[in-house]
Amino acid sequence: MAFSDDAVLARLSSLNESHDSIATASQWIMFHRRHAERTAQIWLQRLKDSTSTKRLSLVYLANEVTQQSKARHRPDFVLAFAPIIAEALAVAYKGAPAEIQGKLRRVVEVWADRAIFEPGIQAAIEARMQDAERSKSAPKSNFGSHASSVPADLAGLVVHSQNLEKTSLPTKTSLGTADQDWDKLHDPSAATPSAPVYAARLNGLLRSLASAEGAVADSVKARRALISELEKLLSTSRTILAQEEEQLTTLTSRKTETEEKRREVENAIMRTLPSQESSGALRDGPTQSPGPEPERPEVEELTPPPPDRHEAGLGITDGQSIGTSDISLRQATATESPGPSLNGPHAGPPASGMEMLSNLASQYQSLPVSTNGSNKRRRVESDEFPDLGADDGIDADVAEMLRKDSNGA
Repeated sequence: MAFSDDAVLARLSSLNESHDSIATASQWIMFHRRHAERTAQIWLQRLKDSTSTKRLSLVYLANEVTQQSKARHRPDFVLAFAPIIAEALAVAYKGAPAEIQGKLRRVVEVWADRAIFEPGIQAAIEARMQDAERSKSAPKSNFGSHASSVPADLAGLVVHSQNLEKTSLPTKTSLGTADQDWDKLHDPSAATPSAPVYAARLNGLLRSLASAEGAVADSVKARRALISELEKLLSTSRTILAQEEEQLTTLTSRKTETEEKRREVENAIMRTLPSQESSGALRDGPTQSPGPEPERPEVEELTPPPPDRHEAGLGITDGQSIGTSDISLRQATATESPGPSLNGPHAGPPASGMEMLSNLASQYQSLPVSTNGSNKRRRVESDEFPDLGADDGIDADVAEMLRKDSNGA
């Protein structure tokens, strides 16, 4: 079958993990070693578009081809896979199950043991796999990805920066390989090889230079895109800055003008305020004058009332208390009864009669204060005292009791 891109894709699509499938595909590819570089590029693109299991089969194929090329001393495919093998292993390793990742690490260890690639290429492969391992174990942000925290204005800048980062490692690897081939071929101390060997070395150097040239061209393209995005962002920021500065100037002038107007209005209010207050005071003055004071309340005089006729008949004056009647009654009783009867051995009954007379008189010794708050005594009505009759003001029962006491004595 003649070599073509479709033929290579057909071989790669029918590939599986079996040894026979991998050996058959590797023999066909090595037969078309003149197209090694193109085959490697198609292989990388097919690996990126495949699943994890298919990627493992493609890595096994690259391992078979490079080891056979190394064993036959035909470094065509080793040189063709060198610029892309680190990126390919990183793509295959990232996101793969643990079992497949273990198999991929085993392949890389075999390459290191047998020195299939240059030490720089081998180190680049291991570094890319370690980066993929760290990105897998790194904790995710609260929103699931770091891109969600990037502002929208910087999204394009982040994409171009990532593209540039992807091209940096292949560029360094390709440049290292091209420089080594160049130094080996132009080493003055080295013996001049035969024409066929020299031609083969020149062809290898050309491939290395072409690979390095392509890698550097990709890096230059990515860097120019990044610079263009930066310039676009800078231009946009400058335009927005000019607009915001103009808005700031307008707002500042409006604020100053508003403050001046407010100050003028406040001054006008302060000038008109005293005149309004004085006119209001003249207009409302009479209504605001205090009214006449209320008349003083009438207070009851403290002069005692005139003596009652009943009190006058008993001989009680205004300056005496009604309780003095007790003294008169006791004096009258003392004059009527003889002394021995009161002081004799049978003084018990007369004493009880005197107590009754004293109790009767004590009912009229105090008078309640009037309800109007004055200290004058309440008038004594004539019916509040018992009628003592004509027996010198002594009740008949009392007089009878006194006579019985006197006769008994």
